[in-house]
Amino acid sequence: MATQKRFIAGAICPRCAEMDRIRSWEQNGIRYRECVSCDFFEQLPIEEETPPELETRISQSREEQTSQSDDLQTVRILDPGQRH
Repeated sequence: MATQKRFIAGAICPRCAEMDRIRSWEQNGIRYRECVSCDFFEQLPIEEETPPELETRISQSREEQTSQSDDLQTVRILDPGQRH
């Protein structure tokens, strides 16, 4: 069965700088990318590890959030049309 190659929307070729010319496919545990406008070709091993989750206020525990809230300061926003 033939491997289906898919274009990557918005991708810019690192060699010729053309947009929407990169296509990608996977075969035998290797990810391939190539440009249809120039001779750019790249192969990357497929990593099974998932990237670590980005730390956000949602993913933090309550203890971590409370320790960080001690550093917060109140900001007073002034109305530029009002004289002080």
